Amino acid sequence: MSTVYDLPHAHGAPPLTGVLRARPEDFLVDEALGFEASGTGDHVLVQVRKRGMNTPDVARILARHAGAASRDVGYAGLKDRHAVTSQWFSVPLAGKPEPDWSALNNEQLTVLAAQRHQRKLRRGALTGNRFSIVLREVHGDWAALPARLQKIIDEGVPNYFGEQRFGHDNVARARRMLAGELQVRDRFERGIYLSALRSYLFNAVLARRVAQDSWRSALAGEVMLLAGSRSFFVAETVDETLLRRLAEQDIHPSGPLWGRGESPARGAARSVEDAVLADYDEDREALVRGGLDMERRSLRLLPRGVEWSRDADDVLRVGFELPAGCYATVVLRELVNCPAAEG
Repeated sequence: MSTVYDLPHAHGAPPLTGVLRARPEDFLVDEALGFEASGTGDHVLVQVRKRGMNTPDVARILARHAGAASRDVGYAGLKDRHAVTSQWFSVPLAGKPEPDWSALNNEQLTVLAAQRHQRKLRRGALTGNRFSIVLREVHGDWAALPARLQKIIDEGVPNYFGEQRFGHDNVARARRMLAGELQVRDRFERGIYLSALRSYLFNAVLARRVAQDSWRSALAGEVMLLAGSRSFFVAETVDETLLRRLAEQDIHPSGPLWGRGESPARGAARSVEDAVLADYDEDREALVRGGLDMERRSLRLLPRGVEWSRDADDVLRVGFELPAGCYATVVLRELVNCPAAEG
């Protein structure tokens, strides 16, 4: 398993080929927090639109402008550098005057809103993201596109972690770090490497389920996640009620995000996990030593609000919404082959 683009497709080979991210404006992302600013408090929620910048870069700029420490600036998620994205940050201002946020505006960064709030914004504190993506130099079987999109709407796609999670060599760096061969003092950097390694193991399990065509169905002993929640239950048997809830997309089969504790999967579902992860014993032991706890992640991803248009003979525009922590390119890879894309 070398890259995400080598992993099995759920709906067959993509009918089109094309170029993704020919320019930052071709990849638009708008973050949805799912709550409103309180209007009072010692923090300011600042919404920015950025171009060609990563999230930590913006956090440092906001901290410097407000006279705060970078570590005290909060954000809900990381956003792509090679894109135009809007997202929220929290900046602490206890006992300090409100700075002129508009002074930060330039070609790369624009402050869209600033509102007082009571708490620091924490990682994961968002409902999802809306994507508007343009693919260029698109060729292939355009006639097959509507049916493929409808299949994705109805059945979803495998919820792989995207290439962005892995960087150029984050998995290798994680292994070296956990083996004591690479010293990493920065907490943020260490977290990136640990996340990359266990995401890699999750993708390996999901790839096996896709190859078996069981990624959107339930096996005996399946750990079923409640939609929109981290709550789960173990389905010891597969009955009509379970299949109905699965078809209604009320529940989803899940895979392991490895860490301390035992996988709750049982029966046939556990057998698949054990068979795949037997090749990664050292990685699993290292993740436990790294202090991560066992978690679960849905095997299927269901994009919402899907829209598309053919803007020119070779230009495809696609829009959809995804939950937090999910990757637009794992949706696109079922439509268009563009392996030079990131994340």
